[in-house]
Amino acid sequence: MYAVAVMPVLLAAGWRLGHGELVRLDQLLLFLVAAVLLLAWENLANDVFDADTGVDTHGKPHSVVNLTGRRDRVALLANGALLLGLALMALVALRSNPAVLALVLACCGIGYAYQGPPFRLGYRGLGEPLCWLAFGPLATAAGLLALAPAAEAAAQGVPWRAALELGSGPALATTLVLFCSHFHQVEEDAAHGKRSPAVRLGTGRAAALVPWFVAGTLACEWAPVLVGQWPLTALLGAAGLPQAQALVRLLREHHRQPDRIVGSKFLAIRFQALNGLGLALGLALGPVLAPLLGPLAGGR
Repeated sequence: MYAVAVMPVLLAAGWRLGHGELVRLDQLLLFLVAAVLLLAWENLANDVFDADTGVDTHGKPHSVVNLTGRRDRVALLANGALLLGLALMALVALRSNPAVLALVLACCGIGYAYQGPPFRLGYRGLGEPLCWLAFGPLATAAGLLALAPAAEAAAQGVPWRAALELGSGPALATTLVLFCSHFHQVEEDAAHGKRSPAVRLGTGRAAALVPWFVAGTLACEWAPVLVGQWPLTALLGAAGLPQAQALVRLLREHHRQPDRIVGSKFLAIRFQALNGLGLALGLALGPVLAPLLGPLAGGR
């Protein structure tokens, strides 16, 4: 699950290596640990808030609140992960650019608005665009700034263009994970007022959108290769395609059977992880393999 947390900074590392720059390993490790802690907060807090509405009572066996029966302790653990994660991000920002912490705080604000009262925007079907925004341009921009050489990071502004180009496709894959988490609990969500896309559209029409998520992810990643901005090795992001095909087939054939599709989000996670890692590796290897693959492999 935590592949979605670490992917923005791994992509930033691949992008910087592909541009012939050194990556600050200390910053990379700090960012990775902080990102995992912040996603732990997001997941645990989501369990706590959903326990308050009752939506997870029957439809989410992996809820930590359901597993432990201790809402208070789960809430305390969630808040501890948040504070520690933000402290580490503050250290990363201190060693690079204050905008790193501002961007991460924006991501956390989006995460709270998605799940927490009084907003609960996920209950209004807005979780997917919020997910794309947080894990796409915001987190990717933070990663690019955090890994830049110290003097460059302190002086430069937020690299929005690079963050949009690099983060848009992988963020669609991350959004697909959230999208697929709704299919097996449509009845429970509808009964508790959670209007997820699967509830609003019905499982059949929602399942028909999954191939478009996959196609959009690959289109965003392959377009820079086609115009020569990224090396040919960036096509390694296609490593996730077998998992995507299995996911599409599963939801197309069994979207009406919650017991059969309860694991669909895990197929989505595998697609997201393999796609993102393949892209990051491909970007990093571009300059190394350019002599073997020809002029197009090195980009511009």
